[in-house]
Amino acid sequence: MDRRDALRTLATIALTGAAHDAVRGQASDAKAGEMIYRTLGRTGEKVSAIGLGGHHIGRPKDPADGIRIIHAAIDHGITFMDNCWDYHDGESERRMGVALRDGRRPRVFLMTKFDGRTKASTASQIDESLKRLQTDVIDLMQYHENIRMNDPDRFFATGGPLEALLEAKKAGKIRYIGFTGHKDPAVHARMLDVAAQNKFHFDSCQMPLNVLDAHFKSFEHDILPRLVQDGVGVLGMKPMGDGFVLKTGVVTPIECLHYALNLPTSVVITGCESMERLEQALQAVRGFTPMPRAVVDALLQKTKESAASGQFEPFKTTTMFDGTTHNPQWMG
Repeated sequence: MDRRDALRTLATIALTGAAHDAVRGQASDAKAGEMIYRTLGRTGEKVSAIGLGGHHIGRPKDPADGIRIIHAAIDHGITFMDNCWDYHDGESERRMGVALRDGRRPRVFLMTKFDGRTKASTASQIDESLKRLQTDVIDLMQYHENIRMNDPDRFFATGGPLEALLEAKKAGKIRYIGFTGHKDPAVHARMLDVAAQNKFHFDSCQMPLNVLDAHFKSFEHDILPRLVQDGVGVLGMKPMGDGFVLKTGVVTPIECLHYALNLPTSVVITGCESMERLEQALQAVRGFTPMPRAVVDALLQKTKESAASGQFEPFKTTTMFDGTTHNPQWMG
C-alpha cells in the first residue's frame, strides 16, 4: 500500500463512529454548556467546534445586525471567529472590531485572512486588519485562497508573505499561521509538500468539508488525513456550500452540519447572516453525537449522484468564489 492509499484508508476509518476520536488525534470533545470544544492541532488551543463565518456577518444591511449576531454567538459559547481582510471591503472586520471592543475580545479566538502575495502587501494587510479589528494581536492569520499551483511558491519566496508573517509573529501582532483554499485538494497537497521542503509547519488549514466533497475533488479524502497525521488544525468550511449543497434537495442543514462535525475537524465554520441561522448552528451542536457508520453511509449514498459533476460545489468548478482572481490588485 503506497502513501496515498494509506491516507485514503485512514480517511475511511475517520468516518466510523468508534474510531472517530482516535483518528482525530486530539483530546475527546469537551462540552461546556451547549457548546463543544476541540483542540486546534498542535497549538493546544481549545476552540469551539462551530466557528462564526466572517463573510456572512458583513451581509446584513444594518451593521448593528451583524454585531448582534457576533454578540449572541459569543454569549452562546462560540469562541472561533472567522474573517478576512477583503470581506465586504473590510466591513466584516470593522463589525467584528466594534463587537469585540465591549470586553468580549478575551473570550474569542480571532482569525482573519490576507490576500498578499508579497512581503510588503502582506505586512500592510496585517496592519490594516489589526486596526479594523481593534486589537493588538490576531490569534490566527491565514494565507487566503491557496487556489493556484504557484501560490505555495509565492508564499515561501524570498520577499514573500512568510517573511512578513514571521516578522509580525516576532512583534507579537499574530500568534499562529495557516492557509486556506476552496478549489482543488491538489493545490493544498502541494502547499503541504512545499512547506515540508522548507521545514515549516502550518498551525491550521481551512478547506471545504461537506457531504458532497466526499465524492468530488475530495479534500476529505486527499488532505484531511494528512492534516490529522501532522497535527495541523483542521478548519472545515462550506458545510452547506453557501446554500448550494441544500439545493440538491437531498440533505437538511442539520445533516450537513452534523456530517462536518463528525469529521476530525477542530472547527466547522458556518455562515450566519441572521439570528435564525445562528440558532440553527447552535441546534446542530446541541444535538450532535458521533455518527454511527450506517448513518454516515446513508448520507453519502443519497448525495453521491448530486455530487458527481461538481454542480453544487461551484467554488471548485467556477471562478465565482475566487476573490483574488477577480481582484488581482489585492495580491500586491
